[in-house]
Amino acid sequence: MQTSHSESDLLRALRQHFGYDSFRPLQLEIIEHALSGRDAVVLMPTGGGKSICYQLPAVVRTGLTVVISPLIALMKDQVDALRANGIAASCLNSSLTLDEFDAVTQGLFNGETDLLYLSPERLFSGGCLSYLATLDIGMFAVDEAHCVSSWGHHFRPEYQRLRAIKEHFPETPVMALTATADKAVRADIGESLGLVDPALFVASFDRPNLSMTVLPGRKKWEQFLPLVRRYPGHSGIIYCQSRNGTEHLAEKLQAHGFDAQAYHAGLDTETRNRVQSAFIQGECPIVCATIAFGMGIDKADVRFVVHWNMPGNLESYYQEIGRAGRDGLPAETVLFYSYRDVQTQLGFLEDIVDDGYREIQQAKIKRIQDFAEAQVCRRKILLGYFSEIQDETCGNCDVCRNPPSYMDGTTVAQMALSAVIRTKERCSITTLIDLLKGSRTPGVTEQGFDKIKTFGVGRQHTNFAWQLFIQQLIQLGLLELDYKDNHTLKLTPLSRPVLFDGKRVDLVSPDTVRLRQEEQRKVKVSAQRTIAGPPNEPLYECLRTLRTKIAAEIGKPAYVVFSNASLEDMAARQPTNREEFLTVHGVGEHKALLYADVFLKAIADFSKNPATTE
Repeated sequence: MQTSHSESDLLRALRQHFGYDSFRPLQLEIIEHALSGRDAVVLMPTGGGKSICYQLPAVVRTGLTVVISPLIALMKDQVDALRANGIAASCLNSSLTLDEFDAVTQGLFNGETDLLYLSPERLFSGGCLSYLATLDIGMFAVDEAHCVSSWGHHFRPEYQRLRAIKEHFPETPVMALTATADKAVRADIGESLGLVDPALFVASFDRPNLSMTVLPGRKKWEQFLPLVRRYPGHSGIIYCQSRNGTEHLAEKLQAHGFDAQAYHAGLDTETRNRVQSAFIQGECPIVCATIAFGMGIDKADVRFVVHWNMPGNLESYYQEIGRAGRDGLPAETVLFYSYRDVQTQLGFLEDIVDDGYREIQQAKIKRIQDFAEAQVCRRKILLGYFSEIQDETCGNCDVCRNPPSYMDGTTVAQMALSAVIRTKERCSITTLIDLLKGSRTPGVTEQGFDKIKTFGVGRQHTNFAWQLFIQQLIQLGLLELDYKDNHTLKLTPLSRPVLFDGKRVDLVSPDTVRLRQEEQRKVKVSAQRTIAGPPNEPLYECLRTLRTKIAAEIGKPAYVVFSNASLEDMAARQPTNREEFLTVHGVGEHKALLYADVFLKAIADFSKNPATTE
């Protein structure tokens, strides 16, 4: 039975329990919806206050609110913060002692707990679901809900089992929350969780106080040092791709007089907790971290976030830069971009068995690569990716501060948009280009697109030009890619004024982009790992034998372990430590973690006695 709460009652509870004088955008609507007993999907950016959306209902309504959360560290932070506000919150996870576990269950039995935090793994172990059925539960909240979606960037199979919540508690409302989800993911969340007619709440993803800059991935230190010197004593996060990278950068910063620490999953729990606590308390201003750091960190005064390497998708990038400037004051974000990072990210996908999921992740890598190479307002690209339309440029990104020369691309845009309409939004980028160029490819003729009025209307432009134009139309929010519908192109609310009212569209010309690409071509070539030289043939055969043995043990084809090119380069370089192993062609951080020790040992054994090593 739901209880009615007036807006003044909720505002009073907000002040009493959390010390805030007003709600942030959408919070009140979401809270009122939750108290009405209905399901909801909530998208709210990092720092937008999504936790309040389920925490406040938990303290004003009867019954327990069960929160599904992915990380033990995140649960601890949330529970500690709630208890500091006098709210009865607990968690059940493997970090508890037996006495602590008993105290939590006793509090639940006595009805003294407002919020209980669980991981999905805990929910499905030890008869937990049956135990919860004995309690008075008012609501379930699924945090980091993008993990439920096979279209998402942090897909966790355990999350897909959360559909069991609705199966066991069909009358109990469920709120799914995430700070990052594109259109495909947000649709998948409700379906995967089995929510009943869920309301969708989407807060603005615009963070105008964050400046965005993309810098070339060469001579990073020389570009980075002036940035960090602009913020003496202020907090900042530098995200690195590898554990070694975090430690090396932290040491280099320390050598230059900065208080910095490394944070990654390879550190022991005590060290990670100490670094995280020191950062939150302001005792250690700078953290050099892998993506293991940051989820749920409630620190308002982070003045800069730097990506030392390109993330694998725009969702991760947005979530991580969102940890800057949560106090609303100006903050700076910088992404170092290189072609090597693209190769590395693609390499991480090699072990994915599901072809469809791998293709989605490859497409997401292409989108963030396009973002990094773009010459249109970066904020418009980012917001458009999350289906938020912004017509004006932001003035607070590197492209807006130093814009390229533009051409009038209105006619070009109208050609493309008209063709998309006439295909009933059923064409991919490649098919659209073939259609506009008048090429009778199977993708065009099999769907009858060679019969529509716009067939061949763009023959005067090259394939390269059309690829560039369509990419910019997507970045400007005039078109969007639908991952769930075979990567087909769809119109957006911004399309109609261009198509029917002749609203001007400014595009960067192919010549401008071609010149820029020529300047970067040498950098790209040098960034690619090359084979060191002719391999040591006996060592190469030894490594091939080892690869075959490992592949048999894991039940995978040999090439999944390493390609022949990787083994040839390994046999030529003969690395002696993990750092050198990472320079081998086709070896990324993930494969180094899996195989470096065994291959390095084989190389060392061969070097000691090449005549007898198998």
